[in-house]
Amino acid sequence: MTADVGEQVTDAELVAGYQRNSELFTAVYDRYFHDIYRYVAGRLGTQVAEDITAETFLLAFDRRDRFEPERGGLRPWLFGFATNLVARHRHKEARRYKALARLDPAPVVEGHESQVVTSVTAQPYLAKALASLNGGERDVLLLLALGQLSYNEVAQALGISLGTVGSRLSRARAKIQALIDKETTCE
Repeated sequence: MTADVGEQVTDAELVAGYQRNSELFTAVYDRYFHDIYRYVAGRLGTQVAEDITAETFLLAFDRRDRFEPERGGLRPWLFGFATNLVARHRHKEARRYKALARLDPAPVVEGHESQVVTSVTAQPYLAKALASLNGGERDVLLLLALGQLSYNEVAQALGISLGTVGSRLSRARAKIQALIDKETTCE
């Protein structure tokens, strides 16, 4: 889909298009699938990432008429759905990080998503630190790190204020730094 030759359609134009013709929602899927998948795979692993990502787009499609561009962008709206679905799996996510913390440093992995996940969890103490965060802190940190959202997009995705994003990130960084300092001084 292009507005003019060589010019990419904006998210606002995409929304206007798919609200008139639901078949155009595939352009939203094509544009954001990889970003959402990478984020979910980093949080829950590649085994469930495809299902959660598909569910994210299914929810977005079902609620496409409720999207309000004046409240934020399409990208954070989708990440909001993904984060809420990840929240249903929080217990699994925390268990995963705890299990990773007990493993030896990262085995060789294939594929970009697996490499991202491996790089995040390559050091057992980092996985342990992620497991120690509460859900809100982990959501903010991983939306920024894995989702590559801006502070404003994180606030939109989670439906929280910009100040809350900053305070959760600050607490998460402090907790992680304290655990890393403790682990590295014990080595």
